[in-house]
Amino acid sequence: PHLDRLATEGRKFTSFYVAQAVCSASRAALLTGCYPNRIGIAGALGPNAKIGIHSNEVTLAELVKQKNYATAIFGKWHLGHRPEFLPTRHGFDEYYGLPYSNDMWPKHPEAKAGTYPELPLIEGEKVAQLDPDQTELTKNYTRRATRFIEANKSRPFFLYLAHSMPHVPLFASENFHGKSAAGLYADVIEEIDWSVGEILRTLEANGLTKKTLVIFASDNGPWLSYGNHAGSAGELREGKGTTFEGGVRVPCVMRWPGRIPAGTVCDEPMMTIDLFPTIARVVGAKMPKHKIDGKDVWPLISGAKNARSAQEAYFFYWNANDLEVIRSGPWKMHVPHDYRTLAGKPGGTNGIPAKYVQQKTELALFNLEKDLGETKNVAADHPQVVLRLSALMERMRADLGDNLQKIKPTGARPAGRLPEENESSEREKKP
Repeated sequence: PHLDRLATEGRKFTSFYVAQAVCSASRAALLTGCYPNRIGIAGALGPNAKIGIHSNEVTLAELVKQKNYATAIFGKWHLGHRPEFLPTRHGFDEYYGLPYSNDMWPKHPEAKAGTYPELPLIEGEKVAQLDPDQTELTKNYTRRATRFIEANKSRPFFLYLAHSMPHVPLFASENFHGKSAAGLYADVIEEIDWSVGEILRTLEANGLTKKTLVIFASDNGPWLSYGNHAGSAGELREGKGTTFEGGVRVPCVMRWPGRIPAGTVCDEPMMTIDLFPTIARVVGAKMPKHKIDGKDVWPLISGAKNARSAQEAYFFYWNANDLEVIRSGPWKMHVPHDYRTLAGKPGGTNGIPAKYVQQKTELALFNLEKDLGETKNVAADHPQVVLRLSALMERMRADLGDNLQKIKPTGARPAGRLPEENESSEREKKP
């Protein structure tokens, strides 16, 4: 009901994309406005990772700090768990949550014994608890969030509430476990909906509703191999870990009474990278001097008449630096690439995943306005579209490279590394 309320009082975005359909890369794009491979972060960083977000990058938290915003993140970070990579080193005043995915723990169903250490719950920069009770995570993140709002009601603030759920393993608190009558996944979603309601209630109680832009989205599509613990991509093809629509197109709704038209829908393509420059415009902050891939999409968000996508095209990399897909207008083109799929078989049950198989797609062009499920390859019928999109992909390859064609990037920046991993002890100052 609370998510429905957001949609009724705000605007739904039906072609909203993440830059990559996996944890770290997706969050890197959201927080920096850059394609993740531009800043050296791909895939999902694990407990043994020696890299993280570079100190030269500018996060959304650092962006709004220009305007004296209070900043906090509660929940999943996943941009590096070493001290120099933690949120408190990258613009956030407060941090409470897991530094990476909640399945990166000793009980991982697909990992050998000893693969993962105990899962840390971090407060600030210190480990507050090891292997915390995950049934309490959603509730505790929400309590922290509402307290932060109340404590900063008299000044501008930026709150990044990044729930660990519904990433597997799934957990719901006692108030929600078994209450949905539709299984554990639905219990988890009901608790997240409750959390959204608590945020909206706190904003309203403190007279902040009309002063606050609320954005709700996901970091990738459903992890289909987990079956009844995965959710559904509906009519979209495939899911998390692929560049098909089921992996990279995610739900999104935004609300800002008086600034965003209520009960409206935007079908124009938009990506998380576009939020950074848009928020810079909204708060009046200066953009970083280094290159940002996102574009200001405020006209789309605010419902400006005849507004169109700010980007000529969106590009989807996978496997660190494989450029697989381009989306431009109604067209989406795949170059030949391998992808994982259940191939029509059901996913697993109760937290035990089914096995993916690898398949390969040919050069394929889809008209998403007519074929949302990416089922009919119309490349042979539209050779000029294929040529145009191929030229755009070549331009991107020249900038960010492409492992599939053995092209090295010229416009990429390195991820942060531990001091012993740096080629030089000199660190460039933040722009």
